[in-house]
Amino acid sequence: MKSITIKGSERESVGKVATKAIRNAGMVPCVIYGGSQPVHFAAEEKAFKSLVYTPNAHTVVVDLGGKTTNVILQDIQFHPVSDKILHIDFFQLNENKEIMMEVPVKVVGTSPGVLLGGDLRLNLRRVKVKALPKNLPDYVEANISELQMGNKLYVTKLATNNFKLIHPDNTVIAQVKISRAAMKAAQEAAKAEKGGAKKKK
Repeated sequence: MKSITIKGSERESVGKVATKAIRNAGMVPCVIYGGSQPVHFAAEEKAFKSLVYTPNAHTVVVDLGGKTTNVILQDIQFHPVSDKILHIDFFQLNENKEIMMEVPVKVVGTSPGVLLGGDLRLNLRRVKVKALPKNLPDYVEANISELQMGNKLYVTKLATNNFKLIHPDNTVIAQVKISRAAMKAAQEAAKAEKGGAKKKK
């Protein structure tokens, strides 16, 4: 999985007054869990753009004055009105421990059902995976090449390589629904067929 680096500085004061001062300075208060003890730090809000405002999944290297820690985004709080980032929680990665995170679904292939006029519906745009940090995928491929009109693609059909998908077997990833146009065309074809059969009689 691709990684991005966020540079910040450790903070000693974690009270409300200190946190407010950090936000007023255009910084975001953050904390890293999962180590021997939580690490509190702050970084510029713009540093999180490529992590937060993207459909892609990333691991993160937090650089605090040369001391680096590999983490993943665990939780994020936004201001209810301005949508500014208020706080971010990270979880420290251990190369020998599996981790769960959400990654995007990438549709590949061409569905015969879509070629016949069906509508492709992507039920899940992200899926939960569990893997060692080195095996975390950038995305999971959903191959729709065999989807006929009315068919569904279940999570069990997704290819997994050194990672597990954390979803029930009956989870539908994508499906091809019969569109109104296709339904109308089928009805018209059926009527024409009936009309032709009557003429033969």
